[in-house]
Amino acid sequence: MTFTLKGTATSVVALMLSAGIAVAGGHCAAGKTLTEDTLTIATGNPAYYPWVMDDAPESKAGFEAAVAYAVANRMGFEDGQVTWVRSSFDQAIQPGAKDFDFNLQQFSITEEREEIVDFSLPYYSAAMAVVTRKPVVEGGAEATLESLKGLLWGAHASTTAVPMLAEIVQPNDDPLLYGDNADVIEAMKANQIDAALMDLPTALFTAAVLMDDGVVLGQFPAARSENPDQFGLLMEEGNPLKECVDAAVAELTEDGTLAAIEAEWLAAATGVPVIE
Repeated sequence: MTFTLKGTATSVVALMLSAGIAVAGGHCAAGKTLTEDTLTIATGNPAYYPWVMDDAPESKAGFEAAVAYAVANRMGFEDGQVTWVRSSFDQAIQPGAKDFDFNLQQFSITEEREEIVDFSLPYYSAAMAVVTRKPVVEGGAEATLESLKGLLWGAHASTTAVPMLAEIVQPNDDPLLYGDNADVIEAMKANQIDAALMDLPTALFTAAVLMDDGVVLGQFPAARSENPDQFGLLMEEGNPLKECVDAAVAELTEDGTLAAIEAEWLAAATGVPVIE
């Protein structure tokens, strides 16, 4: 039985329960995982703060590491039945067979990607934030749309930052596109670009740890966009485990568990000015 899972978490859970699908029972995943009695989860290589602490997802420390184990437990898996593998971001979003049951490394749910992979219900709605450098701020850049239009932007070409720049900022010059965020950061350090758009937790880490003079200039709340940036657990297209994963995410959303995990691990995301 296959469902198109839309609507509130409560309505999704009610739908699944009425259809006799176990929301938190291990038999929901029976025979559907890559390895019997094991849930194989993938993350980045490396995985960064605050998503995974110290590049050790098995520690359950960090927002996505904690989410992964919460989902696994609701699906009926003990912590010891979870095994981790690594993949690059671009590798994971390609079509074809996967070596994981699901993967989480800030994958935004988009229609284009859903044509070749499956996503779970969203586990996080990300505000997007502007990362820049102190010389740019000292040069007059402010957290206003008008000020941002005049900056030279860079972006990771495979992320939703590119369409969001066009939709929200509408810069005077086309952004320069790069293969990953590391290249974006190096371009900023080399004065090739003035600013970049990243999800807020990644922006905070970038400015504080990866740059000597980094600044998070401001944030666009998720609701600012007509298509808010939402993260989903990525799976191979047609994965029979999807119903079970969706049920777990829906239940964790409904009972406040995801909100509590977000408060614990992403609390540092508060206090950044909102760009209206």
